[in-house]
Amino acid sequence: MATGLLTATPAFAEERADHPLSKVQQQLADGELTKIVCFGDSITGVYYHSGSKRAWCDMLGLALKTAYPNADLQMINAGRSGHTTVNALARIDRDVIAKQPQLVIVSFGMNDVARVPLEDYKRNMREIIQRCQDAGAKVIVCTPNAVSETAARPEAKLAQYVNAARSIAADFQLPLVDLFAAWRKIRAEDPLGWSLLMSDEIHPNMTGHLQFAELIGSTISGRPITFDETPAPLGTLQVTLNRLARKETVKLVAAAPYDSIVPEQLKRLYPDAKFNVVVWPAEEQTITAAAQWAKQIRGLKPHLVIPPLPPQAFAAPPEEFIREYEWVLNYSLPQSGGTWDVVPVLPLELQHASAEQTKYLELAIRIIAGKDMLFVGRPPGESGSAAEIVGDWFAKQQQPP
Repeated sequence: MATGLLTATPAFAEERADHPLSKVQQQLADGELTKIVCFGDSITGVYYHSGSKRAWCDMLGLALKTAYPNADLQMINAGRSGHTTVNALARIDRDVIAKQPQLVIVSFGMNDVARVPLEDYKRNMREIIQRCQDAGAKVIVCTPNAVSETAARPEAKLAQYVNAARSIAADFQLPLVDLFAAWRKIRAEDPLGWSLLMSDEIHPNMTGHLQFAELIGSTISGRPITFDETPAPLGTLQVTLNRLARKETVKLVAAAPYDSIVPEQLKRLYPDAKFNVVVWPAEEQTITAAAQWAKQIRGLKPHLVIPPLPPQAFAAPPEEFIREYEWVLNYSLPQSGGTWDVVPVLPLELQHASAEQTKYLELAIRIIAGKDMLFVGRPPGESGSAAEIVGDWFAKQQQPP
């Protein structure tokens, strides 16, 4: 799938020379090398919450490249899991200043609220911004997003850190991307839709990261930017196909019948293929039990995981289904990076799904999109067997895009 942008005024930089990012806008428009550092915690970094391969930093690069076709962009992701503003100052020279960026997007606070006193957070944020400006970079401040209430991050306490970020941005006369306000608005208007933006209580999934990219991209350009379609996932079966091409054993985690269908179909393409199969006992599992079972997957060090949608999953309330299927996929993914492949398979035996089943299948597809993945499902009107559908899908992955 491709990316697209809403119509925007192309000569914006010339029309708004007073914009705080007008120099960055002009560099993007003129094709000058523009380095953008995205400086934050696990919500900025590339982790399983958004599919382990890309995050909002990557999506922002795609958006800006479409808005500014001549742009010579270098997107630098300096997000690290668990980091606070204390950690940020400890690594700012190496991870930010040394890159000589034209723009730094600063997004801290989610971990500070649990471990760093508010006054220290304020002082640290001011120092981070000053250090970036002293190095010649423009700065954007992002607030943390709104979260589900937890003991470690009560939203009322988080709001104090959000207000601090807002005040500091105003004091420095910096552009502010208020992710907290945007997320609260979505949650108030569409609670179920908001849950489909989230990987867990605090981390957005790729669907949420796309919205981050839209909001930040619109702030940079000064005009609305939105994705018409989700950018196509990267390298969905790369690890598996590379191992098969080298005639190396593939360690597969899959539930019946895909524990046998997947090896059979891949052997049609690679006759010498060898598999070490770990069976996922999904047939009798609830969606919650499937999520619990999936916790062991990273320890198995697989090469290919086929997360199931257990038959009993359709009995769960929608809120539970969304939460637990997110975790089925979260635990199926590597912590970060494309260490192994993950390909969800929707129930291919459902040739004529009921209205209720269709509702859950549609939710599953939206959750899978939030993990930046492709999946195997029964195409509309397809009457072939599960084996035929899986075989066709694998064959297409060998073809160049």
